[in-house]
Amino acid sequence: MKVGYPCINLSIECRSSRTFRLSSYSDDRFRNTVKGNLDCLMQILRYNADRGLLHFRITSDLIPFASNQVCALPWQRIFRTEFRSIGDLIKKHEMRISMHPDQFTLINSRDLGVFRRSVSELMYHAEVLDLLGLAGSAKIQIHVGGLYGDREKSIRRFLQRYERLPKKILRRLVIENDDRLSPVKDCLRIHRATGIPVVFDVLHYQCLNNGESLTEAFQNACSTWSDCDGLPIVDYSSQDSEKRKGAHAFSMDGRKFKKFISGTAGKDFDIMFEIKDKEKSALRARRILERNGYLI
Repeated sequence: MKVGYPCINLSIECRSSRTFRLSSYSDDRFRNTVKGNLDCLMQILRYNADRGLLHFRITSDLIPFASNQVCALPWQRIFRTEFRSIGDLIKKHEMRISMHPDQFTLINSRDLGVFRRSVSELMYHAEVLDLLGLAGSAKIQIHVGGLYGDREKSIRRFLQRYERLPKKILRRLVIENDDRLSPVKDCLRIHRATGIPVVFDVLHYQCLNNGESLTEAFQNACSTWSDCDGLPIVDYSSQDSEKRKGAHAFSMDGRKFKKFISGTAGKDFDIMFEIKDKEKSALRARRILERNGYLI
């Protein structure tokens, strides 16, 4: 099991997600920002490696405006050396890496323009992971998308659009259950039609399910992963009791986490802590897992 957190490390000042306004774009600003982001990503990954946090989600803002027409520089070639060095570190420590485009990446949108822009965004994410030299177990995670008043038609549209995606996206794409529209049941249906793996999101299951137990939903999602996809990925969080349904907690509740883990005994998976205090909760969880024999 590899334990990790997404995008931002709160223990160091460096951020790999710095960006700027599109209206102030210039080649020099782009080069300097990307170089700084890649340097910070290396710092974050070294921090993680030193502490046994071997699962990390790279920010989508690593290369600002990469899928926008304004970005005409061949950033893939310009920063090839930096990407190779970061990839070497990842492979040396056998880290599990993923990315998660924003909520506007919708391959089942009724708007063809949105679909085309979503494909461009997914291509950018795939290029980042390819430049790092990572195997197909480095995944790009998306939601199924909108329902637009007709669940059946929206799922069919997802399936039709999925078949049109380039292979370099397909080898990395995974879907997760969400907290408002698409429960695990819908994701499993899409998996059966396409073979796409399903990420199990614990908090989203608690917000939206079809009456199946958490253990059943977890096991069904994990069964969608093949050897070439790597271990199943699980997103873990709990509800912030003072905020809207689906809001992530600020810090991990150790008691709730132990209860979840006890229901998954015997299943190997990598876990992403979508908790607001980031690496702090991930480190606490790692200690719990070590004490209970889940990590060697």
